Amino acid sequence: MSDYLLYCFAQSGNAYRAALMLNLIGADWQPQWIDFFGAGVQRGPDYRQEVNEMGEVPVLVDGDKKLTQSGVILTYLARKTGKFLPQGEDQELESLRWIIFDNQKVNGFLGPYRFLINFAKPAGDPAIVGFLKGRAQANLAIVNTRLEKSPYLIADTPTIADISMTAYLYYPAEEYGFDIAKDYPAIGAWLERMKALPGWGHPYDLMPGYPFGTQGFRNRA
Repeated sequence: MSDYLLYCFAQSGNAYRAALMLNLIGADWQPQWIDFFGAGVQRGPDYRQEVNEMGEVPVLVDGDKKLTQSGVILTYLARKTGKFLPQGEDQELESLRWIIFDNQKVNGFLGPYRFLINFAKPAGDPAIVGFLKGRAQANLAIVNTRLEKSPYLIADTPTIADISMTAYLYYPAEEYGFDIAKDYPAIGAWLERMKALPGWGHPYDLMPGYPFGTQGFRNRA
């Protein structure tokens, strides 16, 4: 039996944060597929009672401990293992600042935008889609400026702030209609640095649900 169980699905950038962290720290973990777009088990009473009252993924199970919300999961794993952990109060606060900005303003807009143009039925209202895209792009520009000055968000080495920020940034450009890595060169270079870390994996390789609507993985036998 694996040390950790992660409720997730391949299209979820929020779950990807947790999956990537587990892989980067070399954890023995197992994904548990949630058919978010099909059966919608996460919306049912059993899931809400037994797994997560918020009806969401990711959910990390570590023995008797059950953790939800990606920022909490990243913080827990960093403190438990000492890996990707911000050092000292100043870094802890700066990491929290970027994680909140990421969740609210970067991937917080990018995720719904991607959902509405790829998975929503019917597709999202063009005015709403345009608003989300504009806000996401403006906030990506802020991250790009930051990464022009530093190899990682808060330090010379990666922390959980960087892992959080990757949430939706490795998904294919065709899912967005624009290429984040090319349009924001400092982000593109940073994504390559993150990709070079031992244990890095693409969301479609780490989590089940690819091809869309199946329990498969992109590059697993």
